Amino acid sequence: MQPLIERAPEPGGDPTVHLHTGVAGTGSGVAQPPTPWTLIGAAAVGAAVAFGLGVYGRVHQPTGAAVAPLRPDNILDVKSACASVAATLALFQLASALRLYGRFGGGRPAPAWLGPAHRWSGTVAFVVSLPAAYHCLWGLGFQDTTTRVLAHSMLGCAFYGAFAAKLLVLHSRRVPGWALPLLGSALVTLLVAIWFTSAWWYYRL
Repeated sequence: MQPLIERAPEPGGDPTVHLHTGVAGTGSGVAQPPTPWTLIGAAAVGAAVAFGLGVYGRVHQPTGAAVAPLRPDNILDVKSACASVAATLALFQLASALRLYGRFGGGRPAPAWLGPAHRWSGTVAFVVSLPAAYHCLWGLGFQDTTTRVLAHSMLGCAFYGAFAAKLLVLHSRRVPGWALPLLGSALVTLLVAIWFTSAWWYYRL
């Protein structure tokens, strides 16, 4: 698993080593310019994943079932708990990346633990999101009963589509330098929006 946003530099390291500049060396030593096709292909795959999840959630007959141990009698408890943890970790991903890249901190080097914590928080956020996705697709299905419910269903599908696209370009040196930060920011934004359209609404009831 990979972080939700691009791999951040180790504390004290050179951020430019970890950033995708869009120009990479090849075996022949000739630099290759960025090409839009890698990014376009990844975007197409991501869109297909999002669309496929939406179609499955729509045609699948919801079971209404929840998984233990998080209050199996109430499926919304499980979804809200998972969404809250995932969104919190996503925000940590954003803050830790900004700190590692020196966006704040007064020029002081980031603590040694922050790089590993950044990477692991992205992995855990994705894993924690899976039970919520299971409940949405298998237990509840793609719904459009209200504007909020429709937005939540669409955001959930978009999140996994964006995650698939990010994995495809993560190690590519043929994408523009802004591609990974943009995809990472989109993932954080989508997770927070998913939380607002599910857990935040549920806890306010």
